Amino acid sequence: MTTPTETFRAARDFLLEHRDDYDGARAGFAWPHFDQFNFALDWFDAGLTAEHPDAVALRIVEQDGSRVDYTFADVTHRSNQVANWLRSLGVARGTRVLALLGNQVELWVTTLAVIKLGAVVIPATTLLTESDLRDRIERAHAGAVVARSEVAPRFADIPGDYVRVTVGEDVAGWRNFTESASVSDVFTPDGPTDAQDPLLVYFTSGTTSLPKMVEHTHVSYPVGHLTTMYWIGIQPGDVHLNISSPGWAKHAWSSFFAPWIAGATICVYNYSRFDAPAMLNVLTDARVTTFCAPPTVWRMLIQQDLAATRPGVRELASAGEPLNPEVIESVQRAWGITIRDGFGQTETTVQIGNPPGQAVRPGSMGRPIPGYTIELVDPITGEVGDDGEVCVALAQGRPVGLMAGYRQASGDDPERNAAAFAGGRYHTGDIAHRDEDGYITYVGRADDVFKASDYRISPFELESVLIEHPAVAEAAVVPAPDPVRLAVPKAYVSLVAGYEPSAELARDILAYARDHLAGYKRIRRLEFAELPKTISGKIRRVDLRNREKETAERPDGEYREEDFAS
Repeated sequence: MTTPTETFRAARDFLLEHRDDYDGARAGFAWPHFDQFNFALDWFDAGLTAEHPDAVALRIVEQDGSRVDYTFADVTHRSNQVANWLRSLGVARGTRVLALLGNQVELWVTTLAVIKLGAVVIPATTLLTESDLRDRIERAHAGAVVARSEVAPRFADIPGDYVRVTVGEDVAGWRNFTESASVSDVFTPDGPTDAQDPLLVYFTSGTTSLPKMVEHTHVSYPVGHLTTMYWIGIQPGDVHLNISSPGWAKHAWSSFFAPWIAGATICVYNYSRFDAPAMLNVLTDARVTTFCAPPTVWRMLIQQDLAATRPGVRELASAGEPLNPEVIESVQRAWGITIRDGFGQTETTVQIGNPPGQAVRPGSMGRPIPGYTIELVDPITGEVGDDGEVCVALAQGRPVGLMAGYRQASGDDPERNAAAFAGGRYHTGDIAHRDEDGYITYVGRADDVFKASDYRISPFELESVLIEHPAVAEAAVVPAPDPVRLAVPKAYVSLVAGYEPSAELARDILAYARDHLAGYKRIRRLEFAELPKTISGKIRRVDLRNREKETAERPDGEYREEDFAS
């Protein structure tokens, strides 16, 4: 009888052996299925640490150039201690743990510790405001919080009987993470982990509501990212660097699961502000072999003299939004390597991509990844063709990398799940075109959520803050084109009677939004206007989006954040 470790390794090795053979991988790959599986115990400890204890599991490069390496044995040792310590504080199987950490070793050992306990991780960015945190505590029923010390004060007015752990300085009423270093590093689980038990809960933006709760199991991300490893082209012994902020699904994709599935080193550049020349130096100095970054970062990198800083990278990848063909061409000219696109969501692992060894068509996301069957469905007729909504077909079996479903405070979210899984398919909400050779090109979102600097923005959340301002009657937020960030949030604002448009009022509204929104949600442009509406009274954001696309020059009456820099 094979062990979970052996079963997982066999599936991984098949994809490694077929890394340049797309047709063979598509035809021969089968998702491994488990009744019981625990990534931290059955793979990280029993697989990677047992076989390569002295290999580097995690490399953290700080902004000052200093570097610390942690071996697989180091990470197993510390995660065992943290698991034992959290257990002593009351964290048990099923406890939901809100994690607000940066790119620091505590993030990785805490995540592994929570997995070992059979608890549930709620990854979150440290940029969240008090209202964001209150929402996560209440709707997710969080039983514990592990947060950087500077974040802890935001919980002062958030009630609840949850364990509080701070990383960094001591905070009154919080236990300090350093206490975990004094407990035993021998961990014994309280029983097996059911493969379908919840492991991760992500909050992801919606268009007309609070962020959706996406639930993943102990296999949907840990096993599902086998194909993410395949798409990026990570091999055992590689050093993989991914540009993504902790708290977002892409960080779990490429800064946790995919590299450690391969048995590679996760390399992290821990900076406070992105610096393109410094990043190029890190790629060389840290001996990075595989590199993944969002288009925003690639657009900054090509402004440098890439030919003069040729790192030793072998594979380049990008995800998060469509990658401009000119960016691909610029890097190809300088480094002789083609950036390969990939497409997926918080709800899934990578679905569509350009794996190694395949021809890349500029502008295309690629072809369906092994383990996924993709159909393009006409949103009106429901017919499958070469144009339509990107859907994951479920008739031949559910891909392991697909979420368990949407959740709400009371349990399942039947309305959202019914819409997402209608007609025997998972609906992504993204529109695309497929050419005669099967390459799929992204067209746009079916709803109003958009990306700004690789962050997913919900208009509803921003509009909800704007209308709290006493002068704002209604607001609509849409993406406005930006040469660096691709898009920035722009607000169209209708005023309450008695207020008149002015530069002073625009500055006051922008300042109010800045003070009440997390930094990545900042509204950077504003225009006073009557909002277009449907007959039933709904705001037509599509008209405003089209206006932004069609306006080449800055329109009269638009105010920008930089206008008020002083």
